[in-house]
Amino acid sequence: MSDVAEARGRRGRGGGGAARRAERSAVSVETAKYIERNIPNLEVLNDEALEIIEKNAETILAEVGVNFVDNPEALELWKAAGADVQGERVRIPRGLARELCKTAPSTFIQHARNPERNVEIGGKNLVLAPVYGPPFVRDSNGGRRYATMADFEKFVKLGYMSKWLHHSGGTVCEPTDIAVNKRHLDMLLAHMTLSDKPFMGSVTEPSRAQDSVEMCEILFGKEFVQENTVMTSLININSPMTFDSIMMGALEVYARANQACIISPFIVGGAMAPVSVAGTLTQVLAEVLAGVAYSQLLRKGAPVIFGAFVTSIDMGSGAPTFGTPEAALITYGAGQLARRLNLPYRSAGSFCGSKLPDAQAAYETANSLNMGLMAGVNFMLHACGWLEGGLVADFEKFVMDADQLGALHGLARGIDMSENGQAMDAIREVGPGGHYLGCAHTQANFQTAFWRSDLFDYKPFETWDEEGARDTRALAANRVEKMIENYRQPVLDPAIESALREYVANKKASMPDSFT
Repeated sequence: MSDVAEARGRRGRGGGGAARRAERSAVSVETAKYIERNIPNLEVLNDEALEIIEKNAETILAEVGVNFVDNPEALELWKAAGADVQGERVRIPRGLARELCKTAPSTFIQHARNPERNVEIGGKNLVLAPVYGPPFVRDSNGGRRYATMADFEKFVKLGYMSKWLHHSGGTVCEPTDIAVNKRHLDMLLAHMTLSDKPFMGSVTEPSRAQDSVEMCEILFGKEFVQENTVMTSLININSPMTFDSIMMGALEVYARANQACIISPFIVGGAMAPVSVAGTLTQVLAEVLAGVAYSQLLRKGAPVIFGAFVTSIDMGSGAPTFGTPEAALITYGAGQLARRLNLPYRSAGSFCGSKLPDAQAAYETANSLNMGLMAGVNFMLHACGWLEGGLVADFEKFVMDADQLGALHGLARGIDMSENGQAMDAIREVGPGGHYLGCAHTQANFQTAFWRSDLFDYKPFETWDEEGARDTRALAANRVEKMIENYRQPVLDPAIESALREYVANKKASMPDSFT
């Protein structure tokens, strides 16, 4: 590894005169701490129902089995662990997967390059991360178009500037102007240099996962990466019950390097899982059990997250639908199953099927965000920016959603039952027939009493009309522009940034471009 990584060693010893001078002149961007819930989770399944689903999931693993395709190493590991392996089909005896899952941690810290941005994933916590994976972007000026690296960098900057967003995410959009085999390098470099929030690694090919680990060794120091989790990456299961070699190859790299993975079935109800809620939950649990267990075969104690990406389907068109009651019930139920496994839980997001950030998008997104909070989700990918069933990352919707994440923070705090929260002094002071606007309690609390959107228009009609009668999308477009104008790059040791850029340049030069 690079001399910078070796010299840096343990975290906190990096720096230098140039870095310290830059730090003194850097603009501080406020980021709220990850959510710590003081409200109960919504549970829709009783113990009997949970036990039935768990029993049925074990039956799937033991009798139907799962496929590990094009992966002889995985088949050998399963065989050595006691599974019945016939060809690429792995049948896992009852109780084996659940026993293996016990070594996975119930919580873990993902470290950011700025320690103030570290997040704890699991327990009662909720970490919010932006949209992931769209090949298209949209805004009110340019419309819908293929994403570029400039778009990607703009999203990373907006994520860094967003107060209620705790995580920089991963593939916030797919920069199609860069070769497929090289774009992961530019995306990682953007997360590492344009933001100091935690981020995700590449999973599109095992060698790209290895590049992610090596770049983190430059950024954090090799020893620090060996001992700590600095990436949380998305490993999708090819539902139903198929574990492909690309995703499993990335999982193998990350698990062995002690980097966290979200083991997430990709479910469209009626297409990739049964149409019933209980049937889908059973398949989700079986797939997660097999995936998490495999991570522990690779390295006991490797951090993992129980994932559940679930949508329903429109039986008329075949299109995925979002914000539906069925998706909510599955999200709530999967949260209960994750907690019974003592694993962190990933689900929900700003899901919608709308083509524009309109009323449909708002309704579906609000339903999806709130169900995630109430379901006990610990890591919420796609928390802002999602449009058109995940095909589009929308700049205006990104800031609209990011603003609404503040409401989740407020709701999660629960009800203040302290002496100040009880407000008896205010009630005594005002008495019958009075008002609370001028009382001492209101004056002491008015700045923090109510959550207030930084985006919505609360002005009287006449003022709103005089200022152009702007709707929420227009307000969001203006906010995007101002956030980018105010953006300042967070400080990074120049030697480390130089080493990262050199690594990227050398890797790119070592292979021809490929767009497949």
